[in-house]
Amino acid sequence: MSVVEAAVELDATPRQVWQVVSDPRNLPRWDHHITSVEGVPPRGLRAGTEYVTHVRFMGAKTRVTATVLELRGETYAKVALRGLLDGVVETWVEPLDGGRARLRHRIDYRLLGGPVGRLAGEALRVLGASAVLKRGVNEQKRQVEEHAG
Repeated sequence: MSVVEAAVELDATPRQVWQVVSDPRNLPRWDHHITSVEGVPPRGLRAGTEYVTHVRFMGAKTRVTATVLELRGETYAKVALRGLLDGVVETWVEPLDGGRARLRHRIDYRLLGGPVGRLAGEALRVLGASAVLKRGVNEQKRQVEEHAG
């Protein structure tokens, strides 16, 4: 298993951050490898909710099923991933002074074998998993601050 972490401070309230980052339908905006998300309930996520992300790496397509393991108010989420990528994503939204917030992610993952897994592994090796996550967190920041401002 590999672990990557990233954090960023935002010029938005914790509630504004949570409203954006807790909606998996935003995933394609944050990661260009995710082409679509299906199965997200209209009223939002709850523990036990499952949804599917469609992923494309270097022309190969696959899907990853996400299951919400835990939600704590608008401050913490833990989601299990199964498919090309097996792992757990944890997200924290923490208040800061001045009505600002800190967003933090931790991903503990393992890529599966097979042709698509090898392609994904090579892409992550070249790009760097930490850099991919950091780029996604910066996209989340951009989206949150656009909505907050």
